[in-house]
Amino acid sequence: MLAEATTHTTLPVADMDRAKRWYHDKLGMDPVNEFEGGVMYETAGGKFGLFETAVSGRAGHTQMDFEVGDLKAEMAELRSHGVVFEEYDLPGIKTTDGVAEWPNGAAAWFKDCEGNVLCIMHQDH
Repeated sequence: MLAEATTHTTLPVADMDRAKRWYHDKLGMDPVNEFEGGVMYETAGGKFGLFETAVSGRAGHTQMDFEVGDLKAEMAELRSHGVVFEEYDLPGIKTTDGVAEWPNGAAAWFKDCEGNVLCIMHQDH
């Protein structure tokens, strides 16, 4: 059943034009499909969508992960485009210079222009 289904993330945005500019300018991504009230993006390993909504509340947790080969290089590239990484000091997650490390990997979190929490991560496989 669903274990064999393809999944994708959908993120809420208050201002679609602002969000599309942010994803283009900060992440270098452009929609592959646009439709009334939303857009779809594709990555090498999946896809995600943005949908316009008047709902103002945002989740306070990670809403989407990007798994990358070189976390520090990806962070440097994103920082060069103005992305600011979050700092956390929570049970099980403590960041230093934006990075939380664990025995088999590391992760860093940032927010898009709409307040959605995104993560880039590297795992040793």
